[in-house]
Amino acid sequence: MSEIMLQQTQVERVIPFYKKFIKTFPTAKKLAAAPLSEVVKSWQGLGYNRRAKMLHMAAKEFVKRKTYTVAELESLAGVGPYTARAVAAFARNEDVVFIETNIRTAIIHDFFPKKEKVSEKEIEKILLQVLPKGKSREWYSALMDYGASLKRAGISYNTQSKTYVKQSAFVGSLREARGAILRELARGDASPVQLVELLGNARRAQLRAALRALWTEGLVKKGSENYTLAD
Repeated sequence: MSEIMLQQTQVERVIPFYKKFIKTFPTAKKLAAAPLSEVVKSWQGLGYNRRAKMLHMAAKEFVKRKTYTVAELESLAGVGPYTARAVAAFARNEDVVFIETNIRTAIIHDFFPKKEKVSEKEIEKILLQVLPKGKSREWYSALMDYGASLKRAGISYNTQSKTYVKQSAFVGSLREARGAILRELARGDASPVQLVELLGNARRAQLRAALRALWTEGLVKKGSENYTLAD
């Protein structure tokens, strides 16, 4: 749950949502049994709401088995190579290699401080060499803290990474439009007209596109007159 919440979202922002969410859904079994609408409501304010549906889908599949290999974790909705390996390291202390922003910063700082466009393969090669066997959980916790401390000190190597892409502005984006629709539906049913006018006349077309996408993805459903959150 925490790893999916942390996708593209800073730790400080995630913490209060995580605490609230885990009180509502303390186990995978309870999360899997809950209606999607309740999961989406609990997710409100965290952004990238599609993650809520993916987490819900993953929980439904996860409760069918007692253990998962890394490859099987990757098969779950919303779980990619990083998330699967982070879970394996932190939950099971497995000796795996994975990269996230703070790990990337730490490795570039210590091994490639003057090189431009460092590849993920180069970083993975270093991680394979330095990973202390049997201490994956402690190692990655320390490495992430180290990378985070570098960033707090103003040291960042994001632009030196080949995978670096600057995140687009939120205001005016389709993400903002999607979030506005889901927040409104978390309060109750709403008509199409009401939803497409949430952000003003100038953005009606964008709201229509966002609404269609949310319906296609199964996050909202259409009634005879109004839209609601999907069950």
